[in-house]
Amino acid sequence: MTRDELISDFRAITQDKVEPFLFETADVARWLADAEAEAAIRGRLLHESQDARVCERDVTAGEAGYSLHPALYEITHIGFKPTGATRREHLRLVSTEELDRTVADWRDLTGPARYAIQGDTSLRLVPTPEQNGTLYLEGYRVPLKSLAESKSSTPEIHQASHRHLVHWALYRAFSTPDAETLDLGKAADAERDFTAYFGARPDSNLRRITREDGPQTNKVFFP
Repeated sequence: MTRDELISDFRAITQDKVEPFLFETADVARWLADAEAEAAIRGRLLHESQDARVCERDVTAGEAGYSLHPALYEITHIGFKPTGATRREHLRLVSTEELDRTVADWRDLTGPARYAIQGDTSLRLVPTPEQNGTLYLEGYRVPLKSLAESKSSTPEIHQASHRHLVHWALYRAFSTPDAETLDLGKAADAERDFTAYFGARPDSNLRRITREDGPQTNKVFFP
């Protein structure tokens, strides 16, 4: 479905079919764009492993920190390939707390990268790499193109889920503090329908914890 087809569904449900509309088209389009991003996170619907914009980062010797693509929120694989190498080496996603327990003086180490610490928008390699190379990432992301951009925009998520995005737009519409449209009962119903289909939103810490550390075993690191 296109963005405008979804807006038509929204207007059919709200009976907001005649101009001037109670809900501005730009607002509905923005709510639908938010809905797709929310659905992608809740259902982990968009896994990226091919797009170089999301999955590759140039690594410079002596630099430990690197920005993540804004769309990437959960990493499932990290590999580092030094310049001239024929294969990547897997890096283990860990927390600072585990490194504090298991790797002495990890903040000061340089050498082949073995670990990665994911922040909200960045990644830190440990040890600080001593070679240039390329970082290869795979993981879950939100849409790369917003539904709000054009009338003909279509969601990236599977077409079977498109109509369910309207529930989020209804939730946002009926939650707006406006005397004519505010209806907390309808807002709650719409949010419940959205959650029933796409699932509850996971806590950001929970998303990270499910990917980092793995088995809690002590390790000895020799630089």
